[in-house]
Amino acid sequence: MLLYQPQDGYCYNSDTLFLYDFITKFSPKGRVLDVGAGSGVLGLLVARNKNIELEAVEKQEQYAFYTEKNAEVNGIDIKLYKDDFLELNRDREYDFIISNPPFYHDDVIKSTNEMKHAARYNSHLPIAQFFEQVKHLLKPRGVFIFCYDPQQLQTLNVELNSAKLTVEQIRFIYPKRGKRASLVMIKARKNSKSLLEVLEPLYAFEENEFSKEAKDIYKRTGTHSIKCKI
Repeated sequence: MLLYQPQDGYCYNSDTLFLYDFITKFSPKGRVLDVGAGSGVLGLLVARNKNIELEAVEKQEQYAFYTEKNAEVNGIDIKLYKDDFLELNRDREYDFIISNPPFYHDDVIKSTNEMKHAARYNSHLPIAQFFEQVKHLLKPRGVFIFCYDPQQLQTLNVELNSAKLTVEQIRFIYPKRGKRASLVMIKARKNSKSLLEVLEPLYAFEENEFSKEAKDIYKRTGTHSIKCKI
């Protein structure tokens, strides 16, 4: 998949590819919404070779341009809302909502690049409001899959419960064995009473090279990025 990326803005990384792999384990179908689409990578990967109705929301104009261009180049239909997710009209419901949202905490040293700042820091998409909007947009048994900073897991659990979104599966990603988790991927469902299943962890590296699983994911995604300016 050929993907155009902003030369000076935030670009997708392994988090997006690992999240894509996690999402595919739950066979997304029907109407799918990608929240904070950026350049569209996550949603376009999920929609590739699948019979789903892909929609996306992205409030930054430059990223919206890349999303539309990448959809066009790869021949994938997408309906894009150039809007703040929290302001999105609630008259539609989705089977799946997916997202690689801005999740760095306010205490983290911030980037001065405007595009990177909005793409990275959760002050642009506060957790409580984010989950409440997801709840309103999901169908009664709809699925919400996203990734986040694992150090904020306690807050995530509280706010997901408050929004009546039950965590069914989680998976932690570690840079390598012996290091602390760098990412948590979460699958939650609206109106679910399921118990939590913690899946086997994913290690990005084994010794000094990519792990076999990471290599397999990179191979399956088959992305080729080109950085450019609008």
